[in-house]
Amino acid sequence: MMIDQIWGVLLVLFAARLFGAIAERLHQTPSAGEIFGGVVLALFIVAFDGGPLPLGQLTDLPALQHVAEMGIFFIILVAGLELKPREIAAQSAGAFIVALCGVIVPFAMGVAAAWYLLPASADRGLLSLLIGVSMSVTAIAATAKVFADFGLLRSRAGELVIAAAVIDDVIGLVLLALLTAVIQSGGVPGLWDLLWLLGKVGAFFAITVVLGVHVYPRVRRGLDAVRIATLELSALIAVALAYAVLAHYLGMHAVLGAFMAGLFFEPARVGAKAYNEIRLILTAITSGLLGPVFFASIGLHIDFTAVSVIPGTIALLIVIAIVGKLLGAGLPALALGLSRREAAVVGLGMSARGEIELIVLSVAFQAGLFGDGDPVRQHLFSALILMAVVTTLFTPISLRLLLRPKRRATRHPRHHR
Repeated sequence: MMIDQIWGVLLVLFAARLFGAIAERLHQTPSAGEIFGGVVLALFIVAFDGGPLPLGQLTDLPALQHVAEMGIFFIILVAGLELKPREIAAQSAGAFIVALCGVIVPFAMGVAAAWYLLPASADRGLLSLLIGVSMSVTAIAATAKVFADFGLLRSRAGELVIAAAVIDDVIGLVLLALLTAVIQSGGVPGLWDLLWLLGKVGAFFAITVVLGVHVYPRVRRGLDAVRIATLELSALIAVALAYAVLAHYLGMHAVLGAFMAGLFFEPARVGAKAYNEIRLILTAITSGLLGPVFFASIGLHIDFTAVSVIPGTIALLIVIAIVGKLLGAGLPALALGLSRREAAVVGLGMSARGEIELIVLSVAFQAGLFGDGDPVRQHLFSALILMAVVTTLFTPISLRLLLRPKRRATRHPRHHR
């Protein structure tokens, strides 16, 4: 019934916004609070034996699923808007090295750990790849806020972390494209199949880059003649949807289309006024409705029995997530001439997970990779979500401790009698 659909979205949105606001007050990212809001809502419904809407019925509501899926699309679209192709291309070689090593090391550690933890099965390789990708991504929001609070965004470590995290996000989306293609193929591909997948991914990015460079300026000239501001928003969403269709037919997830559409919608191509207006509109829609519902829906699916059933696995995933970034990003930063403290800041700053990993896990969840079987596989989805939440909460706390200015001991003059 329609009222059940409305009830479901209303409950989830209320819980997400409430706990998102609480998280912001505690100097944490809103997304972590919104996930927790979904967890609390699930526990509340179970405790009160369903209330107006049982938990099973809530998680299966089509309206909630559709809003959450739109949340994925618009989160990635806004992420593309926030990045600038010229700034990415202009990053120093050091940022590229830190980003690349910060992906490769935790990815390899995640795959190795998954191969050890998971029993032999047909999809063991696929799940290992998923865990590796989950370990390799980075969230920039939590880290950037801490550096901003300390006025260190323009410090050497701050600039290196932000630049490397931006590149890391782009690499993460490329890995998402490959993961989606592998999921659709039903298993880890052979050499020729892998080359074919890489070719399709390369073709997608090549086509969208060429179109992004040439389409938006022409669209802008046409819209300037009409002078209807809302058409600019329609044009951006139309391009994002068209790119999404192209991504789908090339065997990748549709959100890649949203990212590439947003990436080339930049002030230099569409004008500063149009860019700022569209960015404000999309950010408001995403942060106010679609994003919170998506993150809370993730929280609804977390099964906390995983903590008692596979505590060692969860602890191992968290350790790998942090140590992998410390080694992968911190050591190259040390080699670039940063102090040990600054290198630790870089490594920890890259440790937080966020939107990209949650979207990766959501894609895998929808594809049915998580299911019944051995305890690790049965609780793997919840374990990876908990890892993402713990690292996202741990990163700003540890950074605040590292970045806090050292207090100088006050020396009192000695009094001689």
